[in-house]
Amino acid sequence: MDAERMERERFLLALARRRESARRRKGRRGAAAGGESDPLRSSSLSPAPGPGRVEADADRLRTLGAKVIGANDPEMPLRLRALPDCPEVLFLRGDPDALAAPQIAIVGSRRATPSGAAVARRLAGELAALGLVVTSGLAHGIDAEAHRGALDAGGRTIAVLGSSLDRVYPAEHHGLADRIAAQGAVVTEFPFGTRPVPWNFPWRNRIISGLSFGVLVVEAAERSGSLITARLAAEQGREVFAVPGSILNPQAAGCHRLLRDGAKLVDKVEDILEELPAAEVEALSAPASPRRTTRAAGAGPVNGGAAVPAAGSDGAALLGPLDLEPISAEALAERAGLTPERVYSILLTLEIGGSVRTDAAGRYMRAV
Repeated sequence: MDAERMERERFLLALARRRESARRRKGRRGAAAGGESDPLRSSSLSPAPGPGRVEADADRLRTLGAKVIGANDPEMPLRLRALPDCPEVLFLRGDPDALAAPQIAIVGSRRATPSGAAVARRLAGELAALGLVVTSGLAHGIDAEAHRGALDAGGRTIAVLGSSLDRVYPAEHHGLADRIAAQGAVVTEFPFGTRPVPWNFPWRNRIISGLSFGVLVVEAAERSGSLITARLAAEQGREVFAVPGSILNPQAAGCHRLLRDGAKLVDKVEDILEELPAAEVEALSAPASPRRTTRAAGAGPVNGGAAVPAAGSDGAALLGPLDLEPISAEALAERAGLTPERVYSILLTLEIGGSVRTDAAGRYMRAV
């Protein structure tokens, strides 16, 4: 690394520490006052850190195989640079080119239902197979399923952290973060050693929405952090999408609120694609070897507009009891000897394919 680049790196590392110190003081003051002060308002700089701290950060950066990007660097995507609160520094593991690619953010509840998890994974996989980057926050539930869906489809995904690169949160997702870095990017604006404290996440959320053309919310309670991401997306001029759910599911209440407020209802990827700029859609290039999944594994040919499961498949095993009377997914799982997660995934695909439908109580039956 030449001297000029090393000096630029040290400057950005010091700037990141000063910004984080100011954010931390502001967050603590807000917590002590018990108030709801806006964490995204600009904060004054703190004193510069000592040279020893900056050198330690530089060593950690190289150990992780990461890089630091400034607001005026060519790797900083134009969508972020255009924001009034553009991050001045980004830490990145993975492919910087993923930041500039067309992206859709998928966010939602940490306590996702099996059906919500299946929806997130399916939509993420289909978007990634088309060449879109799927962006999310690495959290439990919907975020993690969105990342996995994109990875399994052979596509790219970006995880935006509310902590530093060396403190992946949640800790159980270290392996997932490594997969994402190898097939996309893991990014954060927080310097090394930063814990995932509550006031970090609104800052993280504005990057998730800012990187993307639009934000899709899959399951969110009335007071969900995903609604903050959706609000920020609207303020940034991004599209807001939401997946509807059962009125009996408290994790769908936030999505229904977004839909009442004007978010676009999504039950298939085409609902998202038709809102994207035409030039971007035309320029999409699918991954080299995508795993395109348009029907459940074991599904046979389409007959009369409905996906017909192949004989002997799990889907066919589920359809038998549906001929008799409406039945819950849990009862179907017990009869078929499958896990509830597997049953929800199959039922979702069959419902989208037109083979099954639900009644007012959320029970399943064969479509007429």
